[in-house]
Amino acid sequence: MARFCFLLQVRPDLLDEYRERHRAVWPDMLAALRDTGWRNYSIFARPDGLLVGYVEADDLEAAQRAMAATEVNARWQEDMSRYFVGLDGRGPDESFLLLEEIFNLEDQLAQL
Repeated sequence: MARFCFLLQVRPDLLDEYRERHRAVWPDMLAALRDTGWRNYSIFARPDGLLVGYVEADDLEAAQRAMAATEVNARWQEDMSRYFVGLDGRGPDESFLLLEEIFNLEDQLAQL
């Protein structure tokens, strides 16, 4: 399973509300993420609103396409869009700035 890390920017003035919204994500959204191949998904936040996301998937593009086809994702993205800056008319889920993985401890230990 491949690992992916991404960045997004939340409006700093809405970060507390964004955090609160993620304390109890809708059950149907959680199920859709699971069912479309998202694994070990986490979001981390810096005080200025910079989000760092981490997810594992066999194929991230396929997982994103599968999520985009769900009704719950359309509702969630519409609801979450107001929290973000720099989306340029796209939803948060379409605006990931993917980061390149340059080191992984487990991978290197496995090579020893």
